[in-house]
Amino acid sequence: MSDVLVNLAEEQDAGKRLDKYLAQWADLSRSRIKALILGGQVRGDAKILIKPTTKIVEGVVYEITVPAPVTAIPEPENLALDIVYEDAHLVVVNKPAGLTVHPAVGNWSGTLVNGLLHHCGDSLSGIGGVLRPGIVHRIDKNTTGLLVVAKDDKTHQGLSKQFAAHKVERVYVCMTRGAPNPREGRIETRLARSPHDRKKMGVVKKQDARSIASGKPPHGKIAITNYAFIKGYGRMKGASLSMPLVSIIECRLETGRTHQIRVHMAHIACPILGDSVYGKTGAFKSATSESEIKLRAALDGFERQALHAQTLGFMHPITQEAMSFESELPEDMRKLEVALQGL
Repeated sequence: MSDVLVNLAEEQDAGKRLDKYLAQWADLSRSRIKALILGGQVRGDAKILIKPTTKIVEGVVYEITVPAPVTAIPEPENLALDIVYEDAHLVVVNKPAGLTVHPAVGNWSGTLVNGLLHHCGDSLSGIGGVLRPGIVHRIDKNTTGLLVVAKDDKTHQGLSKQFAAHKVERVYVCMTRGAPNPREGRIETRLARSPHDRKKMGVVKKQDARSIASGKPPHGKIAITNYAFIKGYGRMKGASLSMPLVSIIECRLETGRTHQIRVHMAHIACPILGDSVYGKTGAFKSATSESEIKLRAALDGFERQALHAQTLGFMHPITQEAMSFESELPEDMRKLEVALQGL
């Protein structure tokens, strides 16, 4: 059960920041206090307070609801999973949009791992730890497509080596604003978490001569995406006749960094449609051309990045058989493509 901590603000407390005031008497860390405030777990005179900087008022009763701790071990859940292939050693799943791969803050249940624990029982590899059993690689919650999961440790190790050696074929399809120049190419950058938003990734600037000379190690991790323009729809206002408003692009990964394709497409000025983090969605809101208006209508209700893991190929670690799987575009992206044809 949740604990409720209560305190009455006195004269000497007036004007203090909410987070600092709560930390003084609640015996909780400032970071925990902040998370509880942002999570709507703090009230002042029964009103929810969501800003850590809110000023304390004398005579007000402040309450903190501390949720009961969540078990660290995921529970099996009977979820509808689209199993593309399964044998005694591994499972290939076609993940839908909205399904998180493994439990984490904000998603302790209802994840792919919970569903696999029910489907596979105790046969998932333990290398990933209690929160990520069998998970060799991930795709974002709102990205759809193919994912392979290991059932035993030997398979997990074999697949992990292939991913590390860039021997796994991973092909994604995305719909982007504009078109890349050149139409086909290779993007190689370093990616790291944004210092301003830990949930966001960004391209790291190249080292200058002074940093290189000092021997300072480069920041971030190498990320490589090979892309190819497939087709375009509409025409970008004010651009050349050859510049479409929207493109369908194929991306082949050499590495698999967090948000890699989404960041790389934005980096080359081709943000993915529907991407609220990297997609520069504000550009559509002020557009006045007929094609832009049609595109805005087509995107109405499309609330995720238009990105799909279409192809997955690898060598089976146990049988040594070359395996390759294909996944058709999900229904929401098919409908979006039909709408794009009218631009």
